[in-house]
Amino acid sequence: MTGYGKAVENFKEKKINVEVKSLNSKTLDLSTRIAPLYREKEMDIRQKVSKVLMRGKVDFSIWIEKDAGTDATPINAALVDNYYNQIKDIAAKTGIPEPQDWFYTLLRLPDVTAKTDVEVLTDEEWAVACNAIDKALSQLIEFRRQEGAALEKKFSQNIECIGKLLSSIEQYESLRVEKIRSRIVDGLQSIPDADYDKNRLEQELIYYIEKLDISEEKQRLANHLKYFNETMEHGEGQGKKLGFIAQEMGREINTTGSKSNLAEMQNIVVQMKDQLEQIKEQVLNVL
Repeated sequence: MTGYGKAVENFKEKKINVEVKSLNSKTLDLSTRIAPLYREKEMDIRQKVSKVLMRGKVDFSIWIEKDAGTDATPINAALVDNYYNQIKDIAAKTGIPEPQDWFYTLLRLPDVTAKTDVEVLTDEEWAVACNAIDKALSQLIEFRRQEGAALEKKFSQNIECIGKLLSSIEQYESLRVEKIRSRIVDGLQSIPDADYDKNRLEQELIYYIEKLDISEEKQRLANHLKYFNETMEHGEGQGKKLGFIAQEMGREINTTGSKSNLAEMQNIVVQMKDQLEQIKEQVLNVL
């Protein structure tokens, strides 16, 4: 969900700047900074952004840059001349000395440098501003697509690695059964004068081994891996589902680890957890 886009459009003596940034978020959290001239269009801007960005903490900014010459506050020359004549007349009549710094005095008088024109947003200017907004949003979406392609490649590698690790467990399962059997028999034989029923021992071993069987966990994990890959192919809006699948994968891996009382198998489980953790960290960045 991270992304960035910026666009600049020219309108007469103005530069209309639009910047959009997004970070991870469970929902669409939109913050706006809008130039005063465009504030009347805030709802239109929000609707435009929400149509193309489903999730993410989004910061939207639109501001205007003007040429220094056109943006300078004009001096009302006629009013300055009027003030000047009035002050000279008053000084002549009253004998009060005229100001030594005329500019300092005159420019501080009311309305000499005040802007009297009110800027109005025209349909023509708003169309140019909308074009800038669309361009910035398009850049952000393209940024997201590029990042999404990189994430998809990384996820595929993680899933493939987990699948290979899962297959590598099989070679240790028969070895694990034999080790369990040997450990129990050796323990019984180490007890002096121990007498036990071999048939009953076999039954107990079968029961014990069945409790440690991970066939179901392996099958469910394999199904989750396949489902994760299939979900990635469905396009946008699958981020939450991928997160749920990753949680289920974690549950099966954890159960496999708790049943794997063989060091080699537990090492494989640790490696699978490492790959899954990489997926969980990045899946938050998927729409």
